[in-house]
Amino acid sequence: MRRFSAILVLFAWLLASGAQWDLLQGFAWGRMIASYSRSMPLHEAVRLTFTPDNLCGVCEFVASAKTRADDSAPEADTPAPAESGAKAKAPIAPAPEHLFVFQILPAAAWPREDFDAADRARPAPPTEPPRAA
Repeated sequence: MRRFSAILVLFAWLLASGAQWDLLQGFAWGRMIASYSRSMPLHEAVRLTFTPDNLCGVCEFVASAKTRADDSAPEADTPAPAESGAKAKAPIAPAPEHLFVFQILPAAAWPREDFDAADRARPAPPTEPPRAA
């Protein structure tokens, strides 16, 4: 059940980010390269596929769908229009990013006692371990 919910969340995230248009565009490019390579060399088919003047029907559909999605998405920088009688809310500034600075000591500055103490901390075993017969 947990795997199913993770797959469902991933699928919803891909749809919300517009990945379906990228998948459809990749399919269209592959189809165009395959059809062009039947009548010309592969490098010419690839060049012709990615020429902006030579769009197939799927490419035009994806381009129009992406522009419609971009036009309907609310802008993050522009505030939403205030409703009648309601005050407009001021956007909250994001928290500043923290900067962490780490200093790495050269090997000569490491205390040698720490390494020696680890060797002396445990005495040798009193008897030898048992051997397999």
